[in-house]
Amino acid sequence: MQLFKEIYAYREMIFSLVRRDLKGRYKGSALGFFWTFLNQLLQLVVYTFVFSVIMRSNVEDYYLHLFVALVPWLFFSMSVSEGCSCIRSQQDLVKKIYFPREVLPIAYVTSQFINMLLSFVVVLVVVLISGRGLNLIALLCLPIIAIVEYLLCLGSALFVSAITVYIRDMEYLLKIITMALQFLTPVMYSIDIVPERFMAIYLLNPMTPIILAYRDILYYGKVPRLTTLLHAVLMGMILLVIGFLVFGKLKRRFAEEL
Repeated sequence: MQLFKEIYAYREMIFSLVRRDLKGRYKGSALGFFWTFLNQLLQLVVYTFVFSVIMRSNVEDYYLHLFVALVPWLFFSMSVSEGCSCIRSQQDLVKKIYFPREVLPIAYVTSQFINMLLSFVVVLVVVLISGRGLNLIALLCLPIIAIVEYLLCLGSALFVSAITVYIRDMEYLLKIITMALQFLTPVMYSIDIVPERFMAIYLLNPMTPIILAYRDILYYGKVPRLTTLLHAVLMGMILLVIGFLVFGKLKRRFAEEL
C-alpha cells in the first residue's frame, strides 16, 4: 500500500510524461497525430490483402475480423517490445533524482493505452460501416476488457523493463518474441482452426482470452463468455503481480547498472 500511495503522490509526474510522449511522438511530422490511425490502417490493408487475396481466408468480413484484434494486439506488442527500454531511455532522470521508478513504465503504458483508445474510434466506425452493427449490451464489457489488457500490459512492461536494465540484449530478443507470439495468438485467424491438442498451450497465452473477448464484442456482437472474462482477468492480475514483484526487487540497483 505504501508503494501505491507513493505512486499516487507522483501522479502529476505520470501525467507530464504521458503528455510529453503523446505530443513528442510525431512532433515535426506533416500528419502529426494522424499517424496513430494511419499506421494501423496501413497494417490492416496489408494483412487483409495477404489473407483475403493471396492466402485466401474463408472468414466472412475478414478485414473486420482482423481489425478488431489487431488494434489491441499492437497495444500489447508495443508495451512489451518498446516498453522494455522505458527505464534505460530515461537513465539520466533515474540517476539524478528520486521518484518511484514504477512511474516510468506506468507513464509509457498509459500513453500507449490512450493511443489504443483513440484507435478504437476508427474500429467502431469500421464496425458500423460494415453493416454488422453494435450490440450495446456487449459494448458494456468493452471497458472491462480494455482495463484488464491495460493491467496485463503494465505487468509485462514492469517485468521486461526491469530485466532489460541488467540484460541489454532483451531489447532485441523481445522484438523477436512478440513477432513470434503474434502468430501464436488468434489475431490473424480464428481460434476455431487451432487443433484441439494445441488448445491448452494457446490458453496459456495471456493475450488469447483478451483477443477472443474483443472479437466477441466487436465482430460477433455478443457478450463474451464468463469463462473468457474470468480467464482474462486472472491472467492480467497474475502478470501485474509478477511485474510489480520483479520490478520492486530489481529497481534497487537501477542507478548503478545504468
